[in-house]
Amino acid sequence: MTDLTRLTAAALAEKLASGEVSSVEATSAHLDRITAVDGDLNAFLHVNEGALAAAAEIDRRRAAGDALGELAGVPLAIKDVLVTTDMPSTSGSRILEGYMSPFDATVVARARAAGLVGLGKTNMDEFAMGSSTEHSAFGATLNPWDPTRVPGGSGGGSAAAVAAFEAPLALGSDTGGSIRQPAHLTGTVGMKPTYGGVSRYGSIALASSLDQVGPATRTVLDAGLLHDVIGGHDALDSTSLPDSWPSFAAAAREGARGDVLKGLKIGVVRELPDSGFQADISTSFRAALAAMEAQGAEIVEISAPHFEYGVAAYYVLMPAEASSNLARFDSVRFGMRVTPHAGATVEEVMSATRAAGLGEEVKRRIILGTYALSAGYYDAYYGSAQRVRTLIQRDYTDAFAQVDVIATPTSSTTAFKFGEMSDDPLAMYLNDATTIPANLAGVPAISIPSGLSDDGLPIGIQFVAPVREDARLYRVSAALEALLQDQWGGPLLDRAPMLGGKA
Repeated sequence: MTDLTRLTAAALAEKLASGEVSSVEATSAHLDRITAVDGDLNAFLHVNEGALAAAAEIDRRRAAGDALGELAGVPLAIKDVLVTTDMPSTSGSRILEGYMSPFDATVVARARAAGLVGLGKTNMDEFAMGSSTEHSAFGATLNPWDPTRVPGGSGGGSAAAVAAFEAPLALGSDTGGSIRQPAHLTGTVGMKPTYGGVSRYGSIALASSLDQVGPATRTVLDAGLLHDVIGGHDALDSTSLPDSWPSFAAAAREGARGDVLKGLKIGVVRELPDSGFQADISTSFRAALAAMEAQGAEIVEISAPHFEYGVAAYYVLMPAEASSNLARFDSVRFGMRVTPHAGATVEEVMSATRAAGLGEEVKRRIILGTYALSAGYYDAYYGSAQRVRTLIQRDYTDAFAQVDVIATPTSSTTAFKFGEMSDDPLAMYLNDATTIPANLAGVPAISIPSGLSDDGLPIGIQFVAPVREDARLYRVSAALEALLQDQWGGPLLDRAPMLGGKA
């Protein structure tokens, strides 16, 4: 039988629908893969004990002739920032170790309703604060391409699970690049939808005006299929858009087979010089643009003068919102409780609990955020950062008056070694310089593989589209994906020498 873990979600779904493969067989294959490799990778924090029972129920319903969704029976990994009723939800933090939610996140509930089978919860930087998954309280996740290197963050667990063939699909969250940057470092696909296009209800909040849930997959089509399942209006999320959305899977299929690149105007930001990127990343980026240009696309230089202030604005706004959101972890309502001595006051218990339960990066950002919101500094820091955010939104508006999409390298470096940036938080923060502006503006953005570095590590290219034009991203990125895979003779992951692909 075909190795079921090597199939894309779309291909596996076809075999399930035809009856060639059962969901129990597909789920068992992925659970076996997790058992075989995750002891080394640490992509999963918890494996779902009820996965096979859920798969058996899908098989029963299919045999009974029930109408099922296209992805029914396909296994799914879930980033631990999303709460679930049947598995612990920790957000990578000791302060929530063992916490069981009384409800499912909306995207998890929609995945269950569509028949996807939850494999387990994936590792992440604590409360989604980090770009490497080194800041998980439960140990770092390793990159399947090279276990001495990081898989990115904060969603390194989801990206590594998909890259290592432990799961065909995964859910992630993206506050400043936490789906796209891990995709870049692991040779996978990561999509950040338009803000409000996918419900955040049940996603443990980092920065509520920036967070967005989205898919992590191995192909653009798979991302579209999962996006179709989880997207759409949710009355439980006050920021959810009431829009009616097109099929993103249909857009991806159109891009893969149609002539969508002809006449497409692709913007390249003048203020992002090659000198800011690793040389082979710039080379890969230019080669991808050339491939699209050969198919009739037009490359247009655009100006986005305020993008350079995006990182600075983000690291005022995000910690400010985080300091407010994380105030709920007070030792009183749920989670860890540490009593420092008999007769301790609530304030003393709260202080001791947070000292023991929160990691250094989380504490750093809470302190930064509390300072930015403090009396006398609010206007100087938080207010100024919000004004920069408005200027970045205007940069996008001006740019999209000239071009259809904007293209950038997804990140400035390939996967770095563990510990390489641990002593320099600023260098780590700058790793998200190209991904952060999309979160500040609320526009959709996607990262897909564009090639390999000189030392054989994956590189990604990012496309950004106007608000609500997620389908445009699926068409464009699927077209480039098809072009590049023709050049490579197959998916990039087939060239990975380590756990991710065929030796």
